[in-house]
Amino acid sequence: MSLRDDARGVAREVTAHHEVTVISHIDADGIASEAILSQALARAGVPHKSVFVRQLEPLTMRQVPADDSLKVFCDLGAGQQNLLAERGLEPHEVVIIDHHVSQPCGKDYLQANSLSSGFSKMSAAGVAYLVACAIDSANTDLSRLAVVGNVGDMMAREDCGLVGPAREIAVEGAEAGWIEIVPRNLNFYGISTRPLHVCLAYNDDPFIPGISNNTAGALRFLQRLGIELQTPAKRWRVWEEFSQEERRLVASSLAQQLIACREPTDRLFSKSYLFPGEPERTPLRNAQEFATLLNACGRWTRPRVGSAICRGDRGEAFREAEHMLSNHRAVIRELLEYILDTGVRELSHIQYIHVGDRFPDTIVGIGAGMALSRLNMDKPILVMVVQPEDTSLTKVSMRTTERAVSRGIDLQQALMVASSEIGGAGGGHRIAAGASIPRESEVQFVERVNQLIGEQFARTGQGNC
Repeated sequence: MSLRDDARGVAREVTAHHEVTVISHIDADGIASEAILSQALARAGVPHKSVFVRQLEPLTMRQVPADDSLKVFCDLGAGQQNLLAERGLEPHEVVIIDHHVSQPCGKDYLQANSLSSGFSKMSAAGVAYLVACAIDSANTDLSRLAVVGNVGDMMAREDCGLVGPAREIAVEGAEAGWIEIVPRNLNFYGISTRPLHVCLAYNDDPFIPGISNNTAGALRFLQRLGIELQTPAKRWRVWEEFSQEERRLVASSLAQQLIACREPTDRLFSKSYLFPGEPERTPLRNAQEFATLLNACGRWTRPRVGSAICRGDRGEAFREAEHMLSNHRAVIRELLEYILDTGVRELSHIQYIHVGDRFPDTIVGIGAGMALSRLNMDKPILVMVVQPEDTSLTKVSMRTTERAVSRGIDLQQALMVASSEIGGAGGGHRIAAGASIPRESEVQFVERVNQLIGEQFARTGQGNC
């Protein structure tokens, strides 16, 4: 059966029950997924409630209600079916909507999984949207949240735009007027809210010598072009406020800078996904920044605030989320500075650091990704942190680059193998993955991950440089 067939099967199941519980992850994809399903179920008149979990493990399984409701696991569950079985959940009590590696447990749970259907670049929110449209074809307005989930889970990063079913969803939303797809925009984060020189300086994909990680250098670069960077009121302009002529000048000059530095230009441009119904200069305007806002809510244990925004709250929930986003960015900057100041240890194929309990475990992956652009980008970075709910466990986050992925690196595979060998668990994606491991096995784990990454490099015959 196709993915859409699976989505129709899930839609029939969830609408046939008198009560549904949605159990979803706390990141942008998980929050968007929950909001899509919650709205689709409400419109169909199906009573439901939602539970958010940081990850699905024995401790968090206690949050799953022991009642007669249908349990819909979203953005998790496929790789933890053994936990569902151990909890005593039978196939008629469970539905899984996911995009992670499925690890069957002997019980045949109903599942709509894009990865199992052959689509690796589709998030859980995308699958949830297909389910929502199978419930009612009028749910095309929810395509915005599907795009937020897809973009937020880095489904657009490798190809500089969404592909496959994720692209089809974006096009469907655009045809209905909910989404504006800019086919060739700068591949930079913050084009809707940040001053242009800050936007350029904070970017590392592509890495532009003299501009990336260099705010003063980025400002000088733009000033030499002779364009007005501020409004008459001395407010910094954002990329969306520049004229087409100014944009062409900036884009061509950036391309020339890359060529002069003998760097490729293929990642300078990407598709952007904007929401024309949202106010300009707000993170709600742009799929990337909307996803960051949701991530901030989830990382600071307020996923319901993000869900409320997804359902249209532009008052109290949005103000609270903006405050969390500001705090989120400040703590991530502190983490970045700590990693850079403390320094990482380099092994033959990876680099790593343990930050102890100094920072929330929910943000170490983001900090790892930011730090990588200022370290040895040829080696994936691994960051460990004490897991607050159980200090006998260590949370692990790894990040690498698109270049490394194109040369055979698969962090998800490495962490799954290494963690399973020591009684832990891991998963994620090729470019970004995580694990939870016994604290006493940290050294063994790091060495094993280094070995596995080395084997991945060796299969391509390129080493790690």
